[in-house]
Amino acid sequence: MIKQNILVVDDEQDILDLLSYNLEKEGFNVYTANTGLKALKEMEKHRPDLILLDVMMPEMDGVETCRIIREDPKNADIIIAFLSARGEDYSQIAGFEAGADDYITKPIKPRVLATRVQALLRRKFRISAPEQIELKSLIVDRDRYLVIKEGEELSLPKKEFELLALLTSKPGHVFTRDNIMSTVWGYDVFVGDRTIDVHIRKLREKIGEKRIKTVKGVGYKFVEKKS
Repeated sequence: MIKQNILVVDDEQDILDLLSYNLEKEGFNVYTANTGLKALKEMEKHRPDLILLDVMMPEMDGVETCRIIREDPKNADIIIAFLSARGEDYSQIAGFEAGADDYITKPIKPRVLATRVQALLRRKFRISAPEQIELKSLIVDRDRYLVIKEGEELSLPKKEFELLALLTSKPGHVFTRDNIMSTVWGYDVFVGDRTIDVHIRKLREKIGEKRIKTVKGVGYKFVEKKS
């Protein structure tokens, strides 16, 4: 079996040592960095499958590091999970808005963390839709993780893209919050209640406020533009 690569980023050496030891015991190749800048260099060298990223670090914090990684479309398949002692809502929202797939709060037992990592790596994005969804003024290209709005290319963070791909796969269909959570995040990933709302808000800012309609008490649907 090919070992999966994990990059652990934290400015505390004892945490790097502890996480490396326990993740290597689970069979992962583990690489480390103690700053955001070093993390970017390690990422280019080792192409991790998953990055565990602290928030508070010198030189460049974790949120900015995540944002830079997500700006490059070639990194869309890299899973990013924040691992931080900061559990405030605004810290988690900032992490998800930067493009994170998960936000894990310290302290966490090593075995539980390994289970979360395995769940993130195991889950794959599956939507019963064509590789390219063509609407009147929007094209969603799942193969290239690319959205074209009225001729202009938009590069969305991974979760925003997956959410948009799900909604546009059936225009007019109401997707429940539970359906969205299970399809885009998976039942084995623990995220806050506001995660969907944050991603919907960011999508509306980019593709238009009226394109995604809230069905109160149920969920969301994509509304196609009228001719």
